[in-house]
Amino acid sequence: MAETGTGTRARAAGGEHALRRSLGFRDLVVYGLLFIAPMAPVGVFGTLDAKSHGAVALVYVVATVAMAFTAFSYAQMVRVVPQAGSVFAYARVGLGKEAGFVAGWMAMLDYVLIPAVAYLFCGVAMNALVPEVSRWVWSALAVAVTTLLNLWGVRAAARVGFLVLVLEVVVLAVFVVAALVVLARDGAERGWLSPLSGDGTQGAFAVSAVLGAVSVAVLSYLGFDAIASFAEEVTGGSARIARALLFCLALAGVLFLAQTYLVALLEPVSSARLAAEPGRQGSAFYDTVDASVGTWLHDLVAVSKAIGAAFAALAGQAAAARLLFAMGRDRRLPRVLSRTSAGVPRVALLCAAVVTLVAAVWAAVWAARRDDGMDQLVSVVDIGALTAFTLLHASVVGWFVVKRRGGAVSWWRHLLAPVLGAAITVAVIVAASGTAQVVGAVWLAAGLVVLVVQERRGTTAPPAADRPARPRSGR
Repeated sequence: MAETGTGTRARAAGGEHALRRSLGFRDLVVYGLLFIAPMAPVGVFGTLDAKSHGAVALVYVVATVAMAFTAFSYAQMVRVVPQAGSVFAYARVGLGKEAGFVAGWMAMLDYVLIPAVAYLFCGVAMNALVPEVSRWVWSALAVAVTTLLNLWGVRAAARVGFLVLVLEVVVLAVFVVAALVVLARDGAERGWLSPLSGDGTQGAFAVSAVLGAVSVAVLSYLGFDAIASFAEEVTGGSARIARALLFCLALAGVLFLAQTYLVALLEPVSSARLAAEPGRQGSAFYDTVDASVGTWLHDLVAVSKAIGAAFAALAGQAAAARLLFAMGRDRRLPRVLSRTSAGVPRVALLCAAVVTLVAAVWAAVWAARRDDGMDQLVSVVDIGALTAFTLLHASVVGWFVVKRRGGAVSWWRHLLAPVLGAAITVAVIVAASGTAQVVGAVWLAAGLVVLVVQERRGTTAPPAADRPARPRSGR
C-alpha cells in the first residue's frame, strides 16, 4: 500500500493526532449505504419519471454507469494516498497543495449541508407521524443521538448503523414483495418494458429526456464517496476501500433500479400528467404505494426514511469530521481540529455537529420561504460534491499522466475514465440551478480568500511528499 509523506508524518505525530484502525469491509459499505440511503429514489421518483418520459429505471442504469467513473477515480487515488480527507488529500498530491485546499473546501460544503438536510428531513418526517412533538425537537434529538454515537467511536457507530441499514433493507424488501404480489394479482398499470423504454405519453423514446433525468438521478448517489474518508481507520489496506467503493455503488444501483422499476409499473399517473402537474411529483412514490398497496406501507416507508435520514446524517457527520481532521492536521484549518482522543477526532466531530445543526435551521428557513426551496437547497448541497469530484478526476490525470508517479500509464484507467468522469460532473454542474451556481461560486471565492491569507502568513504545513513512500503491507 503506497503512502505519501503526509501519511508518514501523521503516524509519526502519533497520540493525539492519530486515528485508530478498526473498520472492516462491511463497516465501510454500511457507512456508504447509510449516507446514500437504500430508498433514496423515493423523493425524486416523480421528477425523474416526468423528465425521462417514463423511462425512470433506465435513468438509474445510466446514472450508475456514469457514477462508476467517479468511483473508479476514487479507487485509483485511495491506493496512492490512503489518508483521511479524501479529495483534499488526493488533489494535494495530484494537482498541488492549493488545489487540495480548494477540493477540501468545496467538499466541506457538501459534507456540512448533507447532514443538515438529513436532520431536517428526519424532523419533518417524524413530526408528520407524531405531530404533538415539534420537528425541531426531533431534529435536535437526532443530532444528539448521532453525535454521541460518533463520539463513542467509529466502530460502535458502524455497528448501530448496520442495524439501521438492515431495517431500511427489510422495509425495501417488504415493498418489493408487496409490489410483486399486487402485480401478480392485478397486473401492471403501464407496459412491462415501459420503465426502460418510456410510457409513450410524451411521444417517442428520447435519449435527451433520459440524459436530462440522469443529471438529477446522479444526486441520489452522493455520499458513497464518504467511504474514502475512513482510509486511516480501515484494516486490510487501501485495496479494501477501493473494493468497498465499487461494491457500494453497484449495490446501490441494483437497489435503485429494482424499486423504481416496480413502482413505475404500479404508477397510475402518466409521465405526461406528472410533467404537466409538478405538484404531484414530490409525493408520486407515496401516492403510488397508497393506491396499489395501502397506507400501512406508506407509513412504514415514512418511518424508515425518517430513521434512515438521521443515520445518513451520522455517516455524513463522521465524514465531515475526518475532512476537518485532515485539513487541521495540514494546518489548512485550525490545528486543534486534528486532535484525537482514543483514536476518535472528537474536536472535529463536535465542530461538525454544531455547524450542521446551525445549517439545518438555516435550511429549514430557506426551504419554508420558497415554493421550490427544497429543490434549490438540494441543488446547492450537490454543487460542492460535484466540484470536488471534478478535481478528483483531474488528480488522477495529474498524478498518473502528468507527473507519471504511478508507474506505467494506463490510458483507459488514468486518462479516458477520469476525463469522461469529469465531463459528467461538469455537465451536472452546468445543469444545476442558478442559485446553486451562485452559492457555489461565493463559497469558492471565500475559500480562495482564505487560501491567499494562509499563503501570505505561511501558516500551512510543509508540502506532502511528491511521491509515495515505499509500499508496505496493508495490515
